[in-house]
Amino acid sequence: MEFITTFVYFLAQALTLAIFARAILSWFPNVSNENPLVAAVYHVTEPILGPLRRVIPLVGMIDITPLVAIITLQLIANIFSRL
Repeated sequence: MEFITTFVYFLAQALTLAIFARAILSWFPNVSNENPLVAAVYHVTEPILGPLRRVIPLVGMIDITPLVAIITLQLIANIFSRL
């Protein structure tokens, strides 16, 4: 059981870092998705952010789905770290 809780905790941390990186990358529109690192970040984060975008509306012109995803992942990590 300890392996599973540790795995979920570190997975949540890695996904949080990837979502944060994607949010920072969105500030630079000239960065090409053809860059392998950028493509990998988008590939890893889209399964999380895509469904959230269908549920969470924009706030003005701001997409808050990365924030919601990071908060949710940190809650999950916190829950699993206490098991």
